[in-house]
Amino acid sequence: MKFIVWLIRVLVFVLLLVLALSNTQPATLNFLAGYAWSAPLILIGLAFFVVGLLAGLVSSMPAVVRLRMENGRLKRELRVARETPVAVEQPPMPPLI
Repeated sequence: MKFIVWLIRVLVFVLLLVLALSNTQPATLNFLAGYAWSAPLILIGLAFFVVGLLAGLVSSMPAVVRLRMENGRLKRELRVARETPVAVEQPPMPPLI
């Protein structure tokens, strides 16, 4: 199964590499206020990929921090629960009639 997964990864990598190498023609990206960026198409695509990756990482940070804090709290509670002695309760006595 691992071999199949690695084979798919290699095929996707080769496909993306061929796609990148075939799109080296210059492209111009026009911004607001008359700014323009002229670069190879693959470089523009890579820049947008990196910006999207960074945006995804930044947007997931609050959830990661919240989960780490909860994990620490639960570990403390577990440690306290393990250190607390357990009182063994005696079963109730039957009624005397």
